[in-house]
Amino acid sequence: MPLPDLEAWAIFAKIAETGSFARAAAELGLSDATVSKALKRLEARLGERLIHRTSRRFSLTETGRVLAVRAAQILAEGEAVEAEAQAKGTLPRGKIRLAAPMSFGLRHIAPALPEFFAAYPEISIDLQLDDRIVDLVTGGIDIALRIAELPDSSLIARKLCPVRRFVVGAPAYFARHGTPQSPRDLKDHACLTYSYLATGTTWRFTDHTGNDESITVKGPLCATNADALSAALEAGLGIALQPDFLIWEALETKRLVVALEDWSAPPLALNLVTPGGGPRPPRISALIDFLSRRFTAGSAAWTRVLG
Repeated sequence: MPLPDLEAWAIFAKIAETGSFARAAAELGLSDATVSKALKRLEARLGERLIHRTSRRFSLTETGRVLAVRAAQILAEGEAVEAEAQAKGTLPRGKIRLAAPMSFGLRHIAPALPEFFAAYPEISIDLQLDDRIVDLVTGGIDIALRIAELPDSSLIARKLCPVRRFVVGAPAYFARHGTPQSPRDLKDHACLTYSYLATGTTWRFTDHTGNDESITVKGPLCATNADALSAALEAGLGIALQPDFLIWEALETKRLVVALEDWSAPPLALNLVTPGGGPRPPRISALIDFLSRRFTAGSAAWTRVLG
């Protein structure tokens, strides 16, 4: 039985990832003709099409969509093996695709990157900021930061630090409308909500004795990004359930204050997640180590201030 055409599989993976023959050729440093021939060679070997293509566009066939995931794994394995072999005596190099939630990425990841690039000038990062959960394998993501309590999965996860959430509002808001003393009081308040909250518009709390309360809230603003609530919060238009990494500076300067101090929202965590299996290229290990040092409990700025 002939050996698998690993080059063609790797080229197919890059075509599927970039969505373009030309972009795949550019990233791989190959000619358009070489990329096209490799795909034709692979399709002939398999006996079916992997891509529907016309002069204007292309789309993966059903078989192509299934095999693109496996092809991406083949490409990643090959890159990792070569990177490991080249690692001795050289700086880590290459591109890393890093995904993070929008607000956390803007406030904490992006400001940290100059320090990382100073230490690793041969590494480049494709930073993808989105509050929606992306599939690491099909999205070609090397590392993701996720703020959640993660379910069991085939992904490799490392918990970096806890993320606490507080009900907060501007002092002027509480002066006008009063301060809620228990979660049930929230039904009488204007609540600014986050669209991707796992429980929707239901906020859940536990007190120090273990009593649980849930309340469905409503208000004038709902947003797909928690940072988008900040201006309305500080203007006194309502109150919100916000993560500590987003509000710690506003709490320090008294622009916001905490309500329901005797009640806690279910804890979350900042997790570093990578696809499972295979050797890890040095560039990936370098960024994982950097992020782990930067955002473990006690190292992250908001955990030092809020305790």
